[in-house]
Amino acid sequence: MTDMAPGAARVDLPRAPRLLPVLAKGVLTGFGKRPRADAGVPRTRLVLPAVRVGLGRAASYARVCGFQATEPLPVTYPHVLGFPLAARLMSAREFPLPMLGLVHTGIEITQYVPLHPADTLELTVFASGLRAHRRGTEVVMITEARRAGALVWHDRSGYLARHRMPESAAPPEQEPEPEPRSLPVRATWRLPADLGRRHAAVSGDYNPIHLHALTARALGFPRAIAHGMWTFARCAAEAVPPGTPAFRISAGFRAPVLLPATVSYAYETTRTGGSFQLLGGPDDRARVHLEGQVETGA
Repeated sequence: MTDMAPGAARVDLPRAPRLLPVLAKGVLTGFGKRPRADAGVPRTRLVLPAVRVGLGRAASYARVCGFQATEPLPVTYPHVLGFPLAARLMSAREFPLPMLGLVHTGIEITQYVPLHPADTLELTVFASGLRAHRRGTEVVMITEARRAGALVWHDRSGYLARHRMPESAAPPEQEPEPEPRSLPVRATWRLPADLGRRHAAVSGDYNPIHLHALTARALGFPRAIAHGMWTFARCAAEAVPPGTPAFRISAGFRAPVLLPATVSYAYETTRTGGSFQLLGGPDDRARVHLEGQVETGA
């Protein structure tokens, strides 16, 4: 399974890029970019040939994100390992979208077999392409994990550059998205003000919007917001039945979670797995922060 165009250039890296310098570079290279859906994306695929997770790192991540154990490896952790590669690609001058302000719109992860902290993984990250979105231009970033040459884990993530779309480039008018149907609430979680800093410490994602109210306000948010990948990971920790060897889990990010917060986790079993939501606000006017599905037997 691959979304990569033929002839893409493979670049092996000796180690993962340091994320903070990459994010800073992305700010500088973004000036002057004019996003459009018909632009090409770099054909480079970045590869880390031999990544060892380590039990200590996996355990710290599992505790922050609510996973009960590190065996098997939390399903979202390979995304954390691959994100510095994705950030390096998106921060390049030739990347068509400005990195600053990109919004993570959705994610789909397929796990083919269980992964473990002691595994040695080959991680590959590349841009699959651009597509028009009603609010701008979206890039699809792919992360693949291989073990002993076999594809064991696959991630598709959408990142949106928001801008006004010319009428000639806008996607066809679509029906308004239906209001999310109510799912039964299974748990309530109190999220502390320092959750963004705690998640940054185990993920390496020190984006200022997650760290403190002061830095978040400088970028247009009234308070720090939870990492989208934390909200997804926390839901995944509940939604995937223990011992499930292979599955697909996906979610769309609908609204940020301002910290501190009290949120509710809702879940309903379906014929193929389950549907879940992360909700905030009073029950009679709850806001949907995230909505997703898990399909077992993927």
